[in-house]
Amino acid sequence: MSMRTRPAVANTGPRQPVHALSAAIAAAQPVDQVMAALDSGDGGLTEAEHTRRAEVFGPNSLRTHRVRLASVVARQLRSPLLLLLAVTAAVAFFLGERTDAVVIGAIVAMSVGLGTVNEFRAEQAADSLRDRIRHRVVVVRDGVARSIDLVELVPGDIVELRAGELVPADLRLLSSTGLHCDESVLTGEAEPVRKSPEVVPAGSPVAELASCALMGTVVASGTGSGMVIATGGDTEFGRIAAGLAHREPETEFQIGLRRFSMLLVRVAAILTIGIFAVNLVLHRPLLDALMFSLAIAVGISPQLLPAVVSTGLAAGSRLLAQRKVLVKRLVCIEDLGDTEVLFTDKTGTLTEGRIEFMRAVPVDGAASADVVALGLVCADGSIENGALVGGDALDTALWAAPVAPRAAVREYSRAATLPFDHRRRMISVLVDSPGGGRVIVTKGAPEAVLARCEQVPESAIGALDAEFAAGHRVVAVATRAASGMTSLTASEETGLRLAGFLIFLDPPKSSAAAAISRLTTLGITVKVITGDHPGVAAQVCERLGLPVNGTLSGAEVDRLTDRELAERLHTTTVFARIDPEQKARIVRAQRSLGVDVAFLGDGVNDALALHAADVGISVDAATDVAKDAADVVLLEKDLQVLADGVTQGRRVFANTMKYVLMGTSSNFGNMFSAAGASAFLPFLPMLPSQILLNNLLYDAGQLAIPTDTVDEEQLARPSRWDIALIRRFMLVFGPISSIFDFATFGVMLWVFHAGETLFHTGWFVESLATQTLVLFVIRTRRTPFFRSHPSVVLLTAALASVGIGALLPVTPLASALGFTPLPAGFFAALLAMIVAYLALAEAAKRWFFRTPPPVPAARDRRTDHRLRRRAARFALGTPAAPGTSAQPVQAFGP
Repeated sequence: MSMRTRPAVANTGPRQPVHALSAAIAAAQPVDQVMAALDSGDGGLTEAEHTRRAEVFGPNSLRTHRVRLASVVARQLRSPLLLLLAVTAAVAFFLGERTDAVVIGAIVAMSVGLGTVNEFRAEQAADSLRDRIRHRVVVVRDGVARSIDLVELVPGDIVELRAGELVPADLRLLSSTGLHCDESVLTGEAEPVRKSPEVVPAGSPVAELASCALMGTVVASGTGSGMVIATGGDTEFGRIAAGLAHREPETEFQIGLRRFSMLLVRVAAILTIGIFAVNLVLHRPLLDALMFSLAIAVGISPQLLPAVVSTGLAAGSRLLAQRKVLVKRLVCIEDLGDTEVLFTDKTGTLTEGRIEFMRAVPVDGAASADVVALGLVCADGSIENGALVGGDALDTALWAAPVAPRAAVREYSRAATLPFDHRRRMISVLVDSPGGGRVIVTKGAPEAVLARCEQVPESAIGALDAEFAAGHRVVAVATRAASGMTSLTASEETGLRLAGFLIFLDPPKSSAAAAISRLTTLGITVKVITGDHPGVAAQVCERLGLPVNGTLSGAEVDRLTDRELAERLHTTTVFARIDPEQKARIVRAQRSLGVDVAFLGDGVNDALALHAADVGISVDAATDVAKDAADVVLLEKDLQVLADGVTQGRRVFANTMKYVLMGTSSNFGNMFSAAGASAFLPFLPMLPSQILLNNLLYDAGQLAIPTDTVDEEQLARPSRWDIALIRRFMLVFGPISSIFDFATFGVMLWVFHAGETLFHTGWFVESLATQTLVLFVIRTRRTPFFRSHPSVVLLTAALASVGIGALLPVTPLASALGFTPLPAGFFAALLAMIVAYLALAEAAKRWFFRTPPPVPAARDRRTDHRLRRRAARFALGTPAAPGTSAQPVQAFGP
């Protein structure tokens, strides 16, 4: 397509305002017309014009992440119960109940402050993660290609696209070479769509806008360039994402927490109204009854759940960083813990990644040195200053081999190159040989090369099978005469004569066997996706103790429907000779079975699969495209490091569940205790300020839960949210808690003949002690303290909470809080009740968990999950330092 050349736009004075274009309009217009509308050219914008447009259009982001203390405080105050209680306390203050109102106000303020401090710290941890990860894009400015943060794009910028990259904005294509984009996030269509600059009919739907590359889609193959026509919320993706929540996507566990919280809030609302009604029927003061009911509701509501989750995730991210695992978002930690199937590459993960050339196996009397020389001639790289530059790992190993005839290679002159691609699995070069003849040299996967050869000797087939059986990597080399040829296409890769095989060794990694065993004990099924031969991959797996149930080749995958592929996954361990699109298809098929899938890869050809997985994992030494596509980056390519990440994710889940189960066993029981006591006592069972103080001390102690140790059996398999299990736990342990509350009521009334103040004090101390100390029973399914030890921090925090509660009645604050010193006999009775309570709770726990609860067979997936996850990549964090965002790069593409 002809294109009028326009220079970089200069900021020369007043001009007509530039507006973003919709993809539907731009796709139907010629490139010249789009350029004119955006007042840009082939050289892109000038820096001055970019600055002007950045002020008009703002950042190319869908949401902004900045830590603001005010917004954190606002979220803490969002609880309607808390606000209503604060208003009621203010009313009480003006009606003369000033002491109670001030005490309640102070406790509410401390509770809000406690939650604010912990959430603010978690927000800072999340923000620091975002600062470490920048999504970059190559843009042409002032006619020069440079790398910038994608949030800096504006309409009129020219962007370069490469395979595996995320399209950073809506683009009108200017050029393309074999460009295909995966648009499933927008259209649901799994097959990549061919793209070209040719105009499309006006009014075409989004799925048919072939002349545009749309934000949020992935470049499946090829290269291209395009002009930005819309950014941020003006894009097709942005308009869809605008209907989503503005915060980063929730995991299934977080959704479960929210639903459970709402369940408790609804139950609390019903019981609170009932308690309020009972107090009115008993002719108690309206204000006292209202404040008591609201305090009960606040104490029951699991307000600390977000803080516990956030604190656990933030602590987890710091621990993972120490163990060489970098997560891009805090919720990725939970995703890691949910992993059930891991797809991993072979080279560098299961093997040492130190590829060594072993020998050449010539065919039909050819010399070994000639086979090696042909292998070096046929390479993607070039020879500069006596060194191979730009070659892959096999070429580099071949060049470094002592037997490499480097001088002979320099005598060949290359006329044309047909690069390697994952469909052909070969590379061919057209060269002039030292003897003066022009020949084609082809190198690649043996089965692909042999299929294009004539008269392959049986001895060559036998030698090849023997090398594969030994687990060696094999590359075939073939040639044919090419007199008079000046160019090279795939159609010329026929009629070849096999010259021989190049044999390479990549030994299994010594630590991989232990890592695979550890992942297996964690309930994770490890599967291998590789471009290598099935026999080689199977041999490596067997040496590492990974049983190979079956193998599938790329050719076999192509013959299967999606449903047939999903059915074969149960019996397949190794996927060999797989291309990038097949990797993504295999991952999607595994996810369709309802399991959580992680994919580990480090190359450009892994980017599609990284985007398709629940958890994309790459390594620090990976290509930029792979690291950008990943959710988790390993600073060391070792499955042991990955196992650490999985373990940490499950530890966060397990510790959060401890708090959830505590809430069901104590708070839920306290509701019934308060309701029952209100019905027969001539006074309130506990003052509103005392309920809130009790809740504050309890919550402060529980903030140490994220530091607790977790038993190995709780880490041995993935865990999912199970609301049915929590309901059953609530119905079993809630009444047990109430039994000892009522026992306390009896002791206070009939043994100590307690009046109102003494009764309040006794129940306050007993309630705080039992609901806090029962954690040591619930935190483990083993025998507490003997076979499972809590962390020192948790033990100290819990005992400190109970100790402070027990000492408050003898402090100068006792009178203001409505407490009085307790008789010595009460503590003897309290000790007996605590022992009996913990013993009964331990017996109930053993009965409840007599058989381990099953992991739900499949997770319920929200239809917008992929869209939410992709949208999180277009988030604006703390801006980069001025002058550090743009980095010049070498231009590439057509």
